Amino acid sequence: MRHLMSPLDFSVEEVDQLMDLANDIEKNPEKYAHACDGKRLATLFYEPSTRTRLSFEAAMMNLGGTVLGFSSANSSSASKGESVADTIRVVSCFANICAMRHPKEGAPLVASMYSRIPVINAGDGGHQHPTQTLTDLLTIRSLKGRLNNLTIGFCGDLKFGRTVHSLIEALVRYTGIKIVLISPEELRLPDYIRDDVLRANNVPFEEVIKMEDVLPKLDVLYMTRVQKERFFNEDDYIRMKDFYILDKKKMELDVPIKSPGIFNVKIKLHKEVTAELRVVVKEA
Repeated sequence: MRHLMSPLDFSVEEVDQLMDLANDIEKNPEKYAHACDGKRLATLFYEPSTRTRLSFEAAMMNLGGTVLGFSSANSSSASKGESVADTIRVVSCFANICAMRHPKEGAPLVASMYSRIPVINAGDGGHQHPTQTLTDLLTIRSLKGRLNNLTIGFCGDLKFGRTVHSLIEALVRYTGIKIVLISPEELRLPDYIRDDVLRANNVPFEEVIKMEDVLPKLDVLYMTRVQKERFFNEDDYIRMKDFYILDKKKMELDVPIKSPGIFNVKIKLHKEVTAELRVVVKEA
């Protein structure tokens, strides 16, 4: 039995196999419509979620399985003081696999130690989000055709952004990766990621504050939101929340995109500052 706590729980070869499988499921959904017949997924979400929880539930149902669980700690026995260990012991009696989101770092790992079924970390605090990483890798590969020899910019909340931490850990295993970190000083990437992941793997990186300084040299820009739930001081959140905004006003096309192909897209960062991105549009 295997658990998924971090993207590093899968080798590069296994990740490639998973992405190939995902592509096949996307192209031939009917082929997998009964792959999980008779199986139950438990979604244990101790903090609010829309996209992640519904993604897990929709995926399980599309594969022929069923779903049970809770979408808030207040609607579970956690509100009465039940521990993660006790909860997963009970859930193991009713489900075949579990996806857990928790505000505390390491909670899914604790659950895996007491579980009799596989546990998937669906996000633990500001730590890891491995399934989002797998989705991000699949998206990058589908758009760029590769996962090596890329310059990738991470912009926004790099301190608390668990998707950023997970994706960086996964990307450093590929050759020719360069990382650009774009954030205000208060939301810089944690030292343990910078030292134990980037420097330890000899991955070149640079840190900047202004997005416009580096946009032209990026192959991929990974935007993150500033997460209100990670701040202890609301004033700090209000000051930071609109630090980076990439909206329609900044995205201006010289010619509307009406067909697949490669296009140069001008992004207006300021009324006197523009940058250009290369956009590859493929047929679905």
